[in-house]
Amino acid sequence: MNKERRNRINQIISELESLKDDIENVGEEEQEAYDNLPESIQYSERGESMSDNVSDLEDAASNLDDIISTLQDIIER
Repeated sequence: MNKERRNRINQIISELESLKDDIENVGEEEQEAYDNLPESIQYSERGESMSDNVSDLEDAASNLDDIISTLQDIIER
């Protein structure tokens, strides 16, 4: 792979890392909002939905980690 393509991939990695941070921040905010709900609401449909959102956001951030790792492997070859 030539230098130009490596640089483009490095830029993509940077953007993905920023997006991952944003997703993690939203997940932390959602978790905090869930934690601040009264227990009775945590077990309601709304609370379960918020908990699912936290889990899905964690999965999304993890998936981005996998993509970033794959891209780093590509440019190291």
